[in-house]
Amino acid sequence: MRQRGWMAGVVMAWMAAPRAMAQEVEGVDTGTTAWMLIATGLVLLMIPGLAMFYGGLVRTKNVVGTMMHSFVPLAIIGVLWGVVGYALTFGEGVLGGVIGWSSEYFLLMGIDTKVTNGVPEYVLAMFQGKFAIITPALISGAIAERVYFRGYCLFITLWFLLIYCPLCHWVWGPGGWLLERGAIDLAGGMVIHVSAGTSALVAAFYLGARKGYPNTAMHPNNLVMTLMGAGLLWVGWFGFNAGSTVHSGMDTARALTMTQLSAASGALIWMIIESVQFGKATALGFVSGILAGLVVITPAAGVVHPLGALILGAISSCACYVALKAKSRFGYDDSLDCFGIHGVGSGLGVLLLVFFIREEWKNAALASNPDWSVVHQLTVQVTGLGATIALGLIGTLLICVVVEKTVGFRLPESKERAGLDHSLHGESGYGLLNLN
Repeated sequence: MRQRGWMAGVVMAWMAAPRAMAQEVEGVDTGTTAWMLIATGLVLLMIPGLAMFYGGLVRTKNVVGTMMHSFVPLAIIGVLWGVVGYALTFGEGVLGGVIGWSSEYFLLMGIDTKVTNGVPEYVLAMFQGKFAIITPALISGAIAERVYFRGYCLFITLWFLLIYCPLCHWVWGPGGWLLERGAIDLAGGMVIHVSAGTSALVAAFYLGARKGYPNTAMHPNNLVMTLMGAGLLWVGWFGFNAGSTVHSGMDTARALTMTQLSAASGALIWMIIESVQFGKATALGFVSGILAGLVVITPAAGVVHPLGALILGAISSCACYVALKAKSRFGYDDSLDCFGIHGVGSGLGVLLLVFFIREEWKNAALASNPDWSVVHQLTVQVTGLGATIALGLIGTLLICVVVEKTVGFRLPESKERAGLDHSLHGESGYGLLNLN
């Protein structure tokens, strides 16, 4: 009888659920919400994509450690985002818009029934949380094969709190000073790629080059995995850019289309450059071109036409190609080219988008601000880019010093030569010992 009573209670609760759910979803746009759920999943897909992309580019002895650098932000930043990150970035601006804060966003306690623009606030919080997770993971590409795991964990924790959260609030948060000035950055050209690229450059200089670089050849261990990772990143980028419209309509379609065109243009141009210079197109060059096209369109996908997307992808591919070739001249070891691709490519996108803005966007800008002009917008973009670089340079240098002086950052030579997998994780990526 007790079992029947318990089962009856469950059935009654289940039958009553639709009525309760109907009350909870009042004001929810189910179409937009469905798309934002998909976009959130697509951005999350970029984490294993990045892990595969980076993991295939390093030497065999470092593949597990390198992939862990992409995956561990899921845990560290995933927790920090839910506890304080969302409050610091999307809370109301304090201290003149330098940072945000909202007690209802602390631990996400105040958004349980909140709906914003037809989407449950939980979905928006999780969507933005995936951006916060992948950004410090990008930096790991510049410091691959030579850092303590504990040092990396502390680094991304401090970097998230001291650099990502303030910058995200500046550009996207209510009261953020760059948002108030009208900075255009749809999906994180400044917030994600320029900040990560700048910080990657600082960290690479601070830590120094890998032992043997550049005299010793350091070939990728698995370009097949890198190709698959690039494919996952391309797919995920549709959620990255199109999802950032927080809409399910014409703007979403435009952002998705510009993303596709720019990525294709970047890949094509890189193939042409290599074919002309070397007589053959490489897989590594192809995926580099894909990323060059994707990062340049990230800030611009919501405001440019298809021709603009194609041109931006082509320009970015050329610029990133030059940047990758030039790093040996300057003597820094950006191991997996985070600065050369993300910093250079997206920085160009932040600035050059103003020359390709669609007419309807210009008209809307003029309607709200009669003094608006291309020159005015370029000034705003330059200001935003400069502020992002300054915060990344100064903040990352300080963080590197703190990490090195506390838990240690740079591996000693013996551990570096043995490899991250054996020295730090006691594992082997392919089930065999290969120190090459």
